[in-house]
Amino acid sequence: MIAEKISELTGHSNPIYTMELSQKPGILFTGGNDKGVVEWSLKELAFIKVMFPVNSSIYALHCPVGYPLMFTGMRSGQVLVFDFLQQKLIKSLNHHLKPVFDIKSVPGKKELLVASEDGTVSVWHLDTLELLHTIKVSHDTIRSISVSPDEKQVVFGCRDNSVSIYSLEDYTPVATMQGHTMAVFTVQHSPDGKYILSGARDAQLKIWDAKTFTLIKNIPAHLFAINHIAFHPTLPLFATASMDKSIKIWDADDFSLRKIISREKGYPAHVLSVNKIAWNGYQLLSAGDDKVIMVWDIKE
Repeated sequence: MIAEKISELTGHSNPIYTMELSQKPGILFTGGNDKGVVEWSLKELAFIKVMFPVNSSIYALHCPVGYPLMFTGMRSGQVLVFDFLQQKLIKSLNHHLKPVFDIKSVPGKKELLVASEDGTVSVWHLDTLELLHTIKVSHDTIRSISVSPDEKQVVFGCRDNSVSIYSLEDYTPVATMQGHTMAVFTVQHSPDGKYILSGARDAQLKIWDAKTFTLIKNIPAHLFAINHIAFHPTLPLFATASMDKSIKIWDADDFSLRKIISREKGYPAHVLSVNKIAWNGYQLLSAGDDKVIMVWDIKE
């Protein structure tokens, strides 16, 4: 496997915590400890504009398929709703009083899920933007959400070291998977729905069976916290991003390590924690504490 850095997007003056591909191809949004959401062109590999100003750090961005909306989760607990057609903020979802760490949607139910440091997940209707339910998942922070491809279950990565599974039919708890020794920072379903992957502050990558909820494999994947896991949309690959400044690419069939992108391996890679990654076709995008977005071409 060959990895080549083709671009570096600069402009953020503080760490980048989150990024999200737009519903519109070739557009990326980023947010962090700066005073706004930034829009980038992946075709031109260039800065476009600051979308709107914010008054606290941005921890989560989500662009739901089929809606001209972007949801921005804030350290303040607010979720700001930006309408691309009107090109303006149309609402603030004011419910959580503690930071919002992840936002995902369930297209089939037209619902939005918001995870917070308060230990709850709020459920909103995507059409009306009204609050429907609040689920008490943990006594501590919920860091990550993953909705199964068949939209039957949702998984939450929690600061209490657990991975919690809930039914998407009625939001009742189904199972809790224990094994991590530190906070779970990221959870992700495999695209075929067979596996749930979790990455934690303990630097371990765990692969769980999505039906039996048993541990299939534990990989000591990184030296420090695993911040994010991202599956390739079409190829049997996934990538992990870590506080150890590296990105690793893995085989999604046998979970073998395929590539390490780091300074130690001779790549012009990140010099601080890598907080978020995203696949854009055969390109892997990465961003982190060094305020830079890197664009990597990944070839077999």
